[in-house]
Amino acid sequence: MHLQSNPARLAALAAAALLAGCGEMKIKVWPFGGDTAIPERSRSPANATEYLCAGGKRIYLRKQDGGDAVWLILPERELRLDRIGTEGSRYGKGAMVLQLAGNDATLNDGATTPVTGCKTGVAEPAAPAGDAVNK
Repeated sequence: MHLQSNPARLAALAAAALLAGCGEMKIKVWPFGGDTAIPERSRSPANATEYLCAGGKRIYLRKQDGGDAVWLILPERELRLDRIGTEGSRYGKGAMVLQLAGNDATLNDGATTPVTGCKTGVAEPAAPAGDAVNK
């Protein structure tokens, strides 16, 4: 069967081709919800204090056992550090030592470069005044 022999089919095909370019064609790609974007969930662990460190690193701490231990959350692992001594804010396990001082923290595991300049309760560090983009 050729299209030339059936004028009704030819007319229907032409109408479909012309109407395809008219209007807006909206296809629902995500079948599990509305058309709005899904809000991103927080990446920080629940009940943990976030420390922003030098070099863009982040660590998270949860105090445990009334401050006698902390749960240290790193990007690659989590571990419990017990208080070193009866007073103070040094926590450790093996070669890993965490020193807390107010809103500051330093982490040294003995094998790699220490994680320093960690601060909590502050915004991301601002660029120095001399580094303005638009002068």
